[in-house]
Amino acid sequence: MSRKKRGRAAKNARQKFPPHYETDEVKRAPHVLVFKRGNTGSNVKELVKDMRRVMEPFTAPHLKANKKNSLKDFIAISSHFHVSHLITFSKTQLSTYMRLIRVPRGPTLIFRIRKFTHSRDIVSSLKRPQTFPKQFEHAPLLVMNGFANLNDSVHIKLTTTMFQNMFPSINVTTVDLSTIKRCVLLSLDPLNGLMEFRHYNVKILPTGICRAAKKLLQGKVPDLSRFNDISDFMYKEGNASESEGEMDEGEDNKVMVSQQLQSRGNLKSNQSAIRLTEIGPRMTLELLKIEEGLCDGEVLYHTYVKKTPEEIQDLRKKNADKKRVKANRKREQELNVAKKMKKKKLSAGENSDKVEPEIESDWEDY
Repeated sequence: MSRKKRGRAAKNARQKFPPHYETDEVKRAPHVLVFKRGNTGSNVKELVKDMRRVMEPFTAPHLKANKKNSLKDFIAISSHFHVSHLITFSKTQLSTYMRLIRVPRGPTLIFRIRKFTHSRDIVSSLKRPQTFPKQFEHAPLLVMNGFANLNDSVHIKLTTTMFQNMFPSINVTTVDLSTIKRCVLLSLDPLNGLMEFRHYNVKILPTGICRAAKKLLQGKVPDLSRFNDISDFMYKEGNASESEGEMDEGEDNKVMVSQQLQSRGNLKSNQSAIRLTEIGPRMTLELLKIEEGLCDGEVLYHTYVKKTPEEIQDLRKKNADKKRVKANRKREQELNVAKKMKKKKLSAGENSDKVEPEIESDWEDY
């Protein structure tokens, strides 16, 4: 048996994990669980891991979902762990699917994944990948493109609201710019209805200075052996141009920094350039349908199947009859279980009454 912690060990444990270490901001933030359903294969399993990295830190990165775990099990624990959304991945012979579920009352959005690329494939194709552990300490910034023009459609409104509620809201006046390390981009094509999912790393670089000065500001020690003076390095080396330097000087990606950042060279009230580096995963999504409730309600929207009002009324009547029959069956089962338990208790009491006199008679004979 393990010994109880005492003295300094107990003090360090209390400091590391205080009784109420979760702040109100963390409790209010949306928490998302990402897992797979059924037999999916290794590619979908890796996609699940990549999606968990996107939703960090408000997710369970090492969640173990067994085949025996049903959807009701995850819904039952959602209130205890402040879970607001579920993302499930499944695979059939036709395609791979992703479901976005709002806990506890729905709705459920079902997407078909037309194509996807893992994070490791994207990072390996980059010349200068930007991946480090600290960028996952804060939630990513959500950017949605092409959704405002189609806000009149009900399914677009529901999709926009669902994605917005999956990420923490940001107050522009009080946000700390140093915490914005990642960005999730959702771009909707109005012609074919496909949605592009991208995940980027955000890096802020100083502008208006030469490449040599950037090296000095970033703490890099230059090789001055081939120069006679520091001025030769600043002027000659600074005149050399690179594709990255030219990209930083674009007018579209320049912003005025309103805060003092931790990175070197980015001063308050000065212009800086924003560079996005894709870190994956990459997905092309197609919205198939929207269901009311948790994967078992009425179909609010379907991309390919359209029904008349009369057919919708018939389906609602059939669903109401199914629910009524199911409730009656459940009530009958509960009554039958109660009768069996009562009968079992009565039989156990009768057996105990029969055994006691026999034991007393044996002792009397002895």
